[in-house]
Amino acid sequence: MKLNTEHLLTIRDLSPAEVRGLVASAAELKAALKGAGHEKPLAGQSVALIFDKPSTRTRVSFEVGINQLGGNTLFMTSRDSQLGRDEPLKDTARVLSRYVDGVVVRTFGQEVVSELARWGDIPVINALTDRYHPCQVLSDLLTVQERFGKLDGLTYAWLGDGNNMAHSWLEAAAALGLTLNLACPEGFTPDPEIVAHARDKGAVINLGDDPRQAVAGAQVVNTDVWASMGQEGEADQRVKSFGGYTLDQKLLSLADPEAIVLHCLPAHRGEEISDEVMEGPQSVVWDQAENRLHMQKAILEALLGPQESETT
Repeated sequence: MKLNTEHLLTIRDLSPAEVRGLVASAAELKAALKGAGHEKPLAGQSVALIFDKPSTRTRVSFEVGINQLGGNTLFMTSRDSQLGRDEPLKDTARVLSRYVDGVVVRTFGQEVVSELARWGDIPVINALTDRYHPCQVLSDLLTVQERFGKLDGLTYAWLGDGNNMAHSWLEAAAALGLTLNLACPEGFTPDPEIVAHARDKGAVINLGDDPRQAVAGAQVVNTDVWASMGQEGEADQRVKSFGGYTLDQKLLSLADPEAIVLHCLPAHRGEEISDEVMEGPQSVVWDQAENRLHMQKAILEALLGPQESETT
C-alpha cells in the first residue's frame, strides 16, 4: 500500500483506512517472512537512522527490516555528525536528501522530526520522540489484531504516565474510534489537546486516576515505565506518585478474563508491572516486540516502496 502522506511523524498523519492498511500489510509481511519470503521493494535504497536516544528494539527492527526489504542502513548519532555541533536541522535535512532515500529518527523533541520533514525532500519516520511513539502503537495494533481478529469493539486500558505512548494510543483511538480508558496520577495526565482531538474524532476516552476503573472489563491492558529516558532524575519522585499503579495479578484480575497485557519494553519489573504478570499467560510482550519488525517494514514499504503504477 501507499500512504497519502510523505512522512510518518504521528498517527494523526494517517487516515483510518491507512492505519488499518498498515496493520494488514504488516501481517502479510510477517506471514511472507515465515513462508517463502517477500520481495525487496527497497532494493538500491539507503535509509539513515539518526538516534539521539539509545535503543534495542527500535534500532534492531528497523535495521533488520530495511535489510530484509533489500535496502541499506546508515546509523548515526549526534556524536557521529555535525548535529552534535549544532548544525541547523534544515541544513542537515537538505544534505541528507541528496544522499539517502529516507530518514528514521529517534530523538527528544517533536520539533526535530518536524523540521527534518519540513526542509528535506525524503520521507521522515518518527521512531520515537518525547511526544509521540507512532511506530510502537501501530505495531501494538497488529498484536491486538492477531489475538482478537479485530481492533473494534474492544476496551483498551492505559496505566501510568500520560507520555508519548499514551499520546499515540489516543491518536490511534481517534483514527479508529476506539474505547480507551486511561488512569494517570495527578500531574501526569496526557496533553489536553490530544485528548480533546480523540474525543472530537469519535473515540470514547475515559480519563481518570483510578487504575482499577481503567482496567475493569478491558480486553487490552497496556503500561509503560514510570520514568522514561531523560527523566531519570525524577525516578524516585515518580515511584511515589505512581503508588498503586503496578500492574500485578490482583489488578489484572479486574480485566476481561481473555485480556492481553502489552508493554513496549524495557520493563522495570516490580514497578509498573509485576514479574508474575510479565511472565504470565496473558502477557504478549514478546509477540508485541517481534511485531515491531513487521510493522516497521510495512511503514517503510508504504513510504519508500515503488508506486503502484510502477508495479503494474
